Amino acid sequence: MPERRRIRTLTDSPRAPRTPADPGFWRSPVRGARFTAVLGVVLLAGLTLLFVTGLLSYAAYNPDLNRVNDKTPGKGWLGFYLFSWPTGPHWLYRLTQGLHVTVGIVLVPVLLAKLWSVIPRLFALPPARSVGHALERISLLLLVGGALFEFLTGLLNIQLDYLFPGSFYTLHFYGAWVFLAGFVTHTVLKLPQAVRVLRNGIPRGEPDTLAAPDPLPATLSRRGALAMVGAGSLLLLITSAGRSFDGPLRRIALLTPRGGTDPGPGPNAFQINKTAAVRITPADTGARWRLTVRGPAGEFQLSRAELLAMEQHSAALPIACVEGWSTSDQLWRGVRLSDLAALAGYPDRPPGVFVESLQRSGSFRKAALRDNQVRDGRSLLALEVNGAPLSPDHGYPARIIVPAAPGVLNTKWVETLTFGEL
Repeated sequence: MPERRRIRTLTDSPRAPRTPADPGFWRSPVRGARFTAVLGVVLLAGLTLLFVTGLLSYAAYNPDLNRVNDKTPGKGWLGFYLFSWPTGPHWLYRLTQGLHVTVGIVLVPVLLAKLWSVIPRLFALPPARSVGHALERISLLLLVGGALFEFLTGLLNIQLDYLFPGSFYTLHFYGAWVFLAGFVTHTVLKLPQAVRVLRNGIPRGEPDTLAAPDPLPATLSRRGALAMVGAGSLLLLITSAGRSFDGPLRRIALLTPRGGTDPGPGPNAFQINKTAAVRITPADTGARWRLTVRGPAGEFQLSRAELLAMEQHSAALPIACVEGWSTSDQLWRGVRLSDLAALAGYPDRPPGVFVESLQRSGSFRKAALRDNQVRDGRSLLALEVNGAPLSPDHGYPARIIVPAAPGVLNTKWVETLTFGEL
């Protein structure tokens, strides 16, 4: 009897491998419109705060005052909002930049979870089904690309890893505006839908387009997934926020360069960014050092002893840096900038001042301060801190200290002050 042969049918053929463009490729039971909407609302609040505090940080550098302060000279109309940065409250920059960096770190798990929740949409075909859909996809590209770029450059800068193909300030500034374009467009398109889902859930009979059509068995609920994201953000908060506080909190800020270590005992034992060892030699700051003061009254050379012989004033001010770390208030003592302006020929209404450091290379070895900063009685050419002479790392023989100014504008190892038009 002849052997029977089984005839193969189309239903017997091997299943073609699924691709990311196939909705069945994504099988996590956690994905869903409500899960994504919760993350989206959190990001809406957090990213808005990041953008606003980022603009404030940029304004604090007074980039429209002098080209040495401006790291984005081609910004054009993007600098439309700039204003004269105030000197009060004295902790203003410490607050705004501390919030900017801390919120940015805390949002990392939320951002990653949000991208994970919508990743099937990034592979959906066809790329555009209508003009509205095309606009949504373009906004999504700008949003995702801009967010990843901003978070990556920001995190690298916090860690002092300057692995950028250019200036961090320039890249981060323009990247923020690209991100904003996608963020605003995406919010306008998606916020009404997110609010509706959070209030009423998915309407009956309407499919949840973010849910997997063929989900795997659940091992974690959506609430559990949200709890994990929140726990990750809380862990990052605990291990990073302390860089803005002296004492025990700084010792647990293990994920930041200005946390986890104690700078040592003594009046000068508080955090620094640049050390004197790689910038300044003892010969630069020795007995031959002189401060040059220039203005309409001429040019004056003042030794440290002559500066100490002038009327001394004190001010309790923090140091706050663009990387988000700061110190508590330190008690600085020295000569008021307004008194030095009077010596230079401006006894009544001091103008701004151009400050030059002994430091011969690196960013912000020169900086300009506004007239309101010079006039503030707490703005000093500091000679001492916490009752002791400045250490070399803190700017000996003299440094600038101005309330509410970014740390880089509090120039160390000051060599020249030029009062007048900037």
